[in-house]
Amino acid sequence: MDISFVPSAKAPKAYAFVNGIEIVSMPDIYSSTDGSLMIVGQNAPFYIDNSSALENVYRVNVGGNDISPSHDTVLYRSWGDDLPYIYGAAFGVAYSAENTSIIQYPTSMHTYVAPVDVYATARSMGPNAQINLAYNLTWIFSVGSGFYYLVRLHFCFAGVPVYKDYLVLVPNGSPQQYLSLALHPNTSSKPMYYDAILNGVEIFEVNDTNGNLAGPNPIPAPKQDLIDPTITRPSFGHGKRKNQKTIIIGVVTSGIVLAFVIGFFVVASYRCQHGKDLSASEVASRWHQEHVHGKDSSARGVPSRWHPKHGRGFTKNLC
Repeated sequence: MDISFVPSAKAPKAYAFVNGIEIVSMPDIYSSTDGSLMIVGQNAPFYIDNSSALENVYRVNVGGNDISPSHDTVLYRSWGDDLPYIYGAAFGVAYSAENTSIIQYPTSMHTYVAPVDVYATARSMGPNAQINLAYNLTWIFSVGSGFYYLVRLHFCFAGVPVYKDYLVLVPNGSPQQYLSLALHPNTSSKPMYYDAILNGVEIFEVNDTNGNLAGPNPIPAPKQDLIDPTITRPSFGHGKRKNQKTIIIGVVTSGIVLAFVIGFFVVASYRCQHGKDLSASEVASRWHQEHVHGKDSSARGVPSRWHPKHGRGFTKNLC
């Protein structure tokens, strides 16, 4: 296996870097070699085999809370909630199964495709058919340009988990574009209930013809959750020593926060007085604040709640 990091010749002053490499054994649950995976909008099959490389971009538990790696099935994956990605004010209705024992995986499907918690929660459009016919239940995801994306949708019908894969081409353009996932009732089949339901979604970037997965201005990934749940459990005994440590940590933390706040205002005052260019640290601070308050001009039309939770926004200040 050969992993190479090479600066892009198309981008001026580009450089390649890596902070760490992990090699993890992964079961073959994303390949498609039978030609059944079709490109959305095209009547052409796409093949994903052992020579393909996939990078997970999003893994979302629709209608439910975050799922930590410790509660995933064998593979220690993190699943985030879908609220930051819902477009507009139409949230639909989120619900969960009262008894997860009714969820039974079919014999043709491995249990580690997704944990039970994903299939136990869902989001639907709502009970009113007339309202459902007038809107789409939509999620918006920011992705890189010039790549194919494998989109896996998870459903659960009558307690039986199922999933469906789609391949989407995001054409070349601005470094980051929006991938829209919109659900709407299929009126042509005249269903009894005009509704659309989704339990989970995974989005993977597929390598290009050169085996490349890199693109300009990547969005930083969210912080990985702790795998061991026992770390957060309260310990008993040694109460006095524990309280002393808590007081010391609290005092030190408060001092650090106070120093940071003072430093921030000093820098802001200095900038106002001298009008100098932004430094690297000031750029990062300004980028964070603009996204926390939803002021990024390139993200207009997307709910501001997208930014404070995941820090997922557009910026030209990344490599």
